[in-house]
Amino acid sequence: MTSRTGRRQMHLAAHFPGVNNTTVWTDPRSGSQIDFSSFEHLARTAERGLFDFFFLAEGLRLREHKGRIHDLDVVGRPESLTVLAALAAVTDRLGLAATVNATFNEPYELARRLASLDHLSGGRAAWNVVTSSDAFTGENFRRGGYLDHADRYTRAAEFVATARELWDSWAPDGTPRPFAHEGRHFRIEGEFDVAPGPQGHPVVIQAGDSDEGREFAAATADVIFTRHGSLEAGRAFYADVKGRLAAHGRARDDLKIMPGVTVVLGDTAAEAQEKAAEIRRQQVSPQTALLTLEQVWGRDLSAYDPDGPLPDIDPDPDGVVAQGRVKMGDPFAVAARWRAVAEAKGLSIRQTVIETYGRPSFVGTPRAVAAELDEFVTTEAADGFILVPHLTPGGLDDFVDSVVPLLQERGAFRTEYTGRTLRDHLGLPLPGGGAR
Repeated sequence: MTSRTGRRQMHLAAHFPGVNNTTVWTDPRSGSQIDFSSFEHLARTAERGLFDFFFLAEGLRLREHKGRIHDLDVVGRPESLTVLAALAAVTDRLGLAATVNATFNEPYELARRLASLDHLSGGRAAWNVVTSSDAFTGENFRRGGYLDHADRYTRAAEFVATARELWDSWAPDGTPRPFAHEGRHFRIEGEFDVAPGPQGHPVVIQAGDSDEGREFAAATADVIFTRHGSLEAGRAFYADVKGRLAAHGRARDDLKIMPGVTVVLGDTAAEAQEKAAEIRRQQVSPQTALLTLEQVWGRDLSAYDPDGPLPDIDPDPDGVVAQGRVKMGDPFAVAARWRAVAEAKGLSIRQTVIETYGRPSFVGTPRAVAAELDEFVTTEAADGFILVPHLTPGGLDDFVDSVVPLLQERGAFRTEYTGRTLRDHLGLPLPGGGAR
């Protein structure tokens, strides 16, 4: 998206943290992960910063580690669309994005809920499409874990297409028309009883870095939530995904690429680096280091000293230590990479996890961070960023107060909302069958 002067404009969004070890739970400023006041504070801060949208993650089952609820999971968090409906009443322009699983929901029911949120919010609803193929999550549902891993994207693609058929099923005169869909995963017919919202279709977000995920996003999504750690990696990802759009009849600006990032600020570069190191030490406690290692090794490693060397045994590829978590990749490849880092730098278990797992993306003074973010956008490594703060609910405050004004000063970010809907903020066209 560009301004009237031709300057590429940055998109910003806020991710409510707390479902992984990004959050620093021990910080005295860390508040509730489930009270509405926390959601409200972060959302109001994002809107004060003129962000495009507020993004809620969600899991369908509490993760377990060695048969017990994982210590870093959040027990009692309200369902995402319910929270966002409440936030619609205390925000005015901010987009509201919910993570909803395409494996364990049904198109008609979810399309109604999303269209309803779009009406309640005045056209600010978004859906982050995720999938699941594990039987552990499936045990909470009638279908269980029946879905083969290879089928998760085919079901998701048909799910999104079916939802869009439902949103498009109303006639231009504002009356519902009969619909009928018959595919591999869904066979439904009837009349959709919620009129299209102000956006026509809620914005669709998809997270994924695999080749399968990239193709799904190119064919289906409006925004892709990704991760890449360097400018070069960002440019390569950006070129690859944008290059896939034409095959699906889409323009380059029809899909926004927004990696999830963390930011650590300081009055000087040295202070920011010191703060970042301390945050990493807080995020990766000795216990968390062993838990992280056990997820890769698939073994009980409680006998190992987190301040000692990595295990000299190989991972167990069939080991079931952690359930309900996304795997980090091939355990042998991950273990080999971590061993190489540990050996080269003389690192302990905890130091290796700190070094290799989830390092802060942008660290420096507000002015340096603003310049680096802008470089990612102007050199086509990203269209914007989804900020994942390490504190709830005040983790965005410093960024909004100190970095956003500098981005505006550079002409890289809006100084006011110019539209009312999320599609307006993102510069996305209305869908062909939608109604406003």
